[in-house]
Formats: sequence, structure tokens, C-alpha cells
Amino acid sequence: MTAALRTEGLVKRFGGLVAVSGVSLSLPVGARHALIGPNGAGKTTLINLLTGVLAPTAGEVFLGDEDITRLKPHRRVKRGLARTFQINTLFPGLTVLESVALAVLERKGLGAKWFRPVSGYTAELDEARSILAGLKLERDAATRTAQLAYGRQRLVEIALALAARPSILLLDEPAAGIPSRESVEVFAAIASLPREVTILFIEHDMGLVFRFAERITVLVGGRVLTEGTPAEIARNDEVKAVYLGEAEVG
Repeated sequence: MTAALRTEGLVKRFGGLVAVSGVSLSLPVGARHALIGPNGAGKTTLINLLTGVLAPTAGEVFLGDEDITRLKPHRRVKRGLARTFQINTLFPGLTVLESVALAVLERKGLGAKWFRPVSGYTAELDEARSILAGLKLERDAATRTAQLAYGRQRLVEIALALAARPSILLLDEPAAGIPSRESVEVFAAIASLPREVTILFIEHDMGLVFRFAERITVLVGGRVLTEGTPAEIARNDEVKAVYLGEAEVG
């Protein structure tokens, strides 16, 4: 079966620093896959290689059967690859509904033509409301994003990514800076996404990783140390020695 997303021998060098070294990764359709490792392990660099923000020094990236290694980031989005960031990037002056509706319009090539009242875009508003409902954000629809609690803002960022109708969703520390109760809500919303969406996420909270990931890749020094199920990773003595002993569990 063709993987939804895979890499072959991916390498990224910054001068003499090798940030990613020979990483081969394969995600089946519908995967819920976590990427973990110590600070400086190369996790965000790998995400940037997958999205095209960075060009690899060597190796390839495939979306399905298509080699997208040299494809520009916006072209990857058009092909179904979306991401969120460690620090959210929202429209603070817009309401939640307006923000997601604008993202839907952008996907349709209408983002620069929002010259009439938002109420005139019935189909786009309906789609935006549907996305908000899936993430349990309906009650926040009329609230400006800047007024939301941080955990709700992270959900809005995921809603913006979903407005692109991705087949692959890359989440860079979606629970970063969120209180424990809210972070569980964020991951519960992520877990409820349809299986047509393949998810790769970076997360430092091992409680969340072991609760929501079905498979885990451990990066250390830019290399894949090991990959396995949460149970296998939890039992792995080498992982315990280099990472789990320092990671936040709970």
C-alpha cells in the first residue's frame, strides 16, 4: 500500500551542523504518529523539510506516489499537506468564524476578493461552521481570536489548517503553553478528526503522546533512534536513557 507521506534518506545540513541525518519515515493513510526527542533533535527541522520551508541537502519527500521534494510550500498545501506551528499565527482582529471562513475562501482562490460582507459568502460560512463544530468551537464563533484562551486559540489554528482540506496534517507542539486540562481537550479534538486525515505531531508531554499516538518515532541528534508502538517505546531502555528520563510525563 502506498504511504500517505514518506521520506527516504532525508538530510539537512547547516554548514557543518547536520540537523537531520538520513531520516526515512513512512506514514500510512490515517496514521496518528508522534515525533519525539530531546531539544535540538531535529524535529521541527524535519517538519520544515516535509512542508518545503527548508530544502533538503539530500533525500526525497513523497506525498503518496508523488515526489514533492522540490515543490514550493504553497503547492504542497494545494496537494493536501497542512501544518500548524509552535507559536500560533491567527488573525487577532477577526472573529473565529471570520478567520476560518477566510481560510476557506483562500483555499478556493477567493481570499483576495473578500470585498463584500462576510454574510454574502453562504457556502464558505457553512463550511467554516462545520469545521468549528467538529472541533467543538461553535460557542466561540463570534469571539475575536485575540480574546480566546490560549488553548482555544490552538484549536482555531487547527481549524484554519483543516480549512485547506488536508489529507496530511502536521502539528508542531499543538499543546505547547496550554494548561493540562485544555491540552487534553485539544488532543481529544485532534483524535476525533476523520481517518482520511493522516496526522504527524511533535509533542513533549509524554502523557499526551502515549495516550493519543498509535506509533512513535524517536529522533536523537537528527537521526531516528527507534520507532514503535507507545508500549514498545515505553519499554525501550535506550529511549529511557536518552529521553524519557528527562521528558514531561503526565
